[in-house]
Amino acid sequence: MTKPPLTLYLAAPRGFCAGVDRAIKIVEMALKKWGAPVYVRHEIVHNKFVVDGLRDKGAVFVEELSECPDDRPVIFSAHGVPKSVPSAAQARNMIYVDATCPLVSKVHIEAQRHADAGLQIIMIGHAGHPETVGTMGQLPEGDVLLVETPDDVAAVDVRDETRLAYVTQTTLSVDDTADIVAALQARFPAIIGPHKEDICYATTNRQEAVKTMAPKCDAMLVVGAPNSSNSKRLVEVGARAGCGYAQLVQRADDIDWRALEGISSIGITAGASAPEVLINEVIDAFKARYTVTSELVETAQENVEFKVPRVLRQPA
Repeated sequence: MTKPPLTLYLAAPRGFCAGVDRAIKIVEMALKKWGAPVYVRHEIVHNKFVVDGLRDKGAVFVEELSECPDDRPVIFSAHGVPKSVPSAAQARNMIYVDATCPLVSKVHIEAQRHADAGLQIIMIGHAGHPETVGTMGQLPEGDVLLVETPDDVAAVDVRDETRLAYVTQTTLSVDDTADIVAALQARFPAIIGPHKEDICYATTNRQEAVKTMAPKCDAMLVVGAPNSSNSKRLVEVGARAGCGYAQLVQRADDIDWRALEGISSIGITAGASAPEVLINEVIDAFKARYTVTSELVETAQENVEFKVPRVLRQPA
């Protein structure tokens, strides 16, 4: 049978960001330096394929430091951890390596700086997400208040309306966050924001590419994990930008082909923790079913690179 034609729009940038790439390298370098097992507190990044690959090499993933033995190295995930976690590791004389994304660390430093200036912090983020937990955990309980929606802003109870600052999770929807910031500024005109937006370059760039691509597509797939905040935001952004159907898939096997019946164009992108091999797997699945014409939708170029911690660097 003749395969039906399909225009495949491929977003750029897509997939791995510098923080994810650095975090994975940290685990691989730690395994090379200290041998297996190396423990990792929480998934190093939110992607099952990546985590399973590192597990096969000797990484052991746990949720709490209490699950780690004293005599093996432990790595803190790219999402960041509360201050209590490295303090507990130090108290146990553990070797630990912090793989927190430097752009998340920037938010931690910001929050501490505002607190040192006597300001109470309002964090825009998702409750329970490890990045939110880690950022709020930089300061004593009660010093950081969480809002998730503009409606939350109306209900938040602050100590002093004139002594406030806000920070945000780095992986949020740019547009949704702007609405929440507007609500904060309307209620608290004196509130201080970050010098540079907290939402990271990779999140912003991937959302911009989706906004450009979405109106061209009958449907859109985002390659990413269901616990990946930035991946889920890409699905939402695509739907809001005019794509009639947007789906999150971890692998090609997850594609709902029945939902895609009759399409003539598809957009494909990937969250910041999804490797290119999984994107290619999805593209190959479409090539098996359609006569594919590919078109790149490029809205930015990225050349960011973060150094790994000194303890893991090879001598010159």
